[in-house]
This record gives sequence, structure tokens and C-alpha cells, in this order.
Amino acid sequence: MTALAVVAAVIAAACFAVGGILQHRAVAAEAVPGPSARSTGAARLGAGGFVALLRRPGWLLGLALAGAGATLHALALVVAPVSVIQPVGVLAVPIAVLLVARATGTRPSAAVGAAVGLAVGGVAGFVALAAGSAVSGAADPTTLALAGAGVGTVVLALAAVAARATSPIVRCLACAAGGATAFGLVSALVRALAERVAAGAAVLDVAGLAGAIVVALLAGGWLVQQAFAAGPAELVVATLTVVDPVVAVGLGVALLGEGAATGPPAALGMAGCAVVAAVGVLALARHHPDALRRREQARTDHHDDRLVRSGRS
Repeated sequence: MTALAVVAAVIAAACFAVGGILQHRAVAAEAVPGPSARSTGAARLGAGGFVALLRRPGWLLGLALAGAGATLHALALVVAPVSVIQPVGVLAVPIAVLLVARATGTRPSAAVGAAVGLAVGGVAGFVALAAGSAVSGAADPTTLALAGAGVGTVVLALAAVAARATSPIVRCLACAAGGATAFGLVSALVRALAERVAAGAAVLDVAGLAGAIVVALLAGGWLVQQAFAAGPAELVVATLTVVDPVVAVGLGVALLGEGAATGPPAALGMAGCAVVAAVGVLALARHHPDALRRREQARTDHHDDRLVRSGRS
């Protein structure tokens, strides 16, 4: 069953990658400039933009693929520990990079390839260490509620950072990280819900968990669409597939007891792998062609401003 769950997670990763690219294209067409009139102003998706997306077949197809991926991912979580299944989604990163490169007729640079390698390698090491000591467990409702409140606070903080950001890359990373944090909570809650149902929990308990999952999904989905509006699809997918598993595994260890057999060396190794994966995402944000283009445009605008001021003086 665990092997089948991993296969389902791999297919889900492909669905997430393709769905993310399709959604990004549609969102980019509906996004509007941010508060700054300069080229560095981060784009945003307003209420009208969300409504317009409902009329775009590409976005709807991307949403359907994301939904299919989420369903497969949830089914995998029902039969296998969070710390084994969740990080498999990192395969969406190279898939997204290759698909975008093929669509644009460009070849990823060595820096982009190295960044993707760091992200994939970091999460691969993370899941290998986690899978070696993962065990199933359960959490009580009070602990889950406290964890939900803590994760909600983190998501709101990242949303506040995104709201104040004028840099597209900063806004993209903040929104994607906020969405990934919410989705990480969803993964832990889905696993907890499966444990509750298997144990014959009360209907009210099950309904409460289901409601929390819906709220986290809506919050995460809104932030991810804002991330698509502000930055490239590959960066959003990379952030999601790195932050999401780290949060989910952390919650699995803290709430579900999946790390009961994890010793200090493995824990330190997991932390190191998480740092490597995060460095990979930051490197991708810096060396992505879209980021390079924006920096070049910013330098051009700055140079033009200096010429204008010199002419006036």
C-alpha cells in the first residue's frame, strides 16, 4: 500500500506542475499592476480578476488538474505517513521547469539547473531521512486546534509581508510560502481526519476537522493565485513543493507522533536538508530569467531617471 501511495504522489506531482503552469498563464493575463507605477511594482489579482478566471478554460483545466493532484495526494496520505508521502511532490519542480522551457523554446541556464538540483536534492534527502523513522500516530483535538492557530498566525504574517512588498519576487515568495504553509496544515489535517474516521470518532469531531481543511484550502488557494500573479510558475511550484513538505512533516512529527523513532542525528540531517532545499528556492528566485529581466529593467529605469534629472539640471 505504501508503494501504491508513493506512485499516486508522483502522479499528483505531475498534475500539480502542469496545473500550476496553466493557472499561471491565466492569472498573469488577469493580474493588474501593484501600487507602484514603476516596472518593479508587484502585480496583484483583484476580485474582478478572480471572477474573470472562471471564464478562462485554461485556468479551469489547471484547477481541475490541481484538484486531481490533491485528491491523489490525499488518498496517498490515507494509507501512508505524512513524512513519507508529502515530500514526493518536489518532483513537480523539475517537471515545471522543463515544461516551461519547452513552451518558451529556451534552455534552462546552469544556475537554474543548480538551483533546481539543490531544491530536489534537499527534499529528497529530507524524505529519505524522514521515511527511515516514520511511524503512524494520532493527535488529540486540543493539540490540533493549537497547531491550527499557530499555522494560521504564520500564514497571516506572510500575507502581511506580501501586502507590503513592492518587489515582485518578494511578493511571489511570501504568497507562495503562505499558501504552502496552509497546504502543509491541510496534509496533516487530512492524515488526522483519516485516523479519526478509522477510530470511529464522533461526527462533530470529524466535521470540525473537515471544516478546518476547507478553510486552510481556501486561504492557501487564494495566496497561491496571488503568487502566480506576481512571479513565474516555476518559482511558485518550487516554493510550494519545498515549504509544504517541511511544514507537513513538522506537524506530523509534532502532532501525530510520526517522529517518535527519529534520533538526533536524523533530525539534524533533516534540518540540514531543509536548509539546502530553501537555498535552492532562493537561488531559483535570483537566477530565474524573469528575475534577471526585471533587474535589468530596473537598472534601465534607474539610468533613464538619472538622465532625466541631469537634463533638468
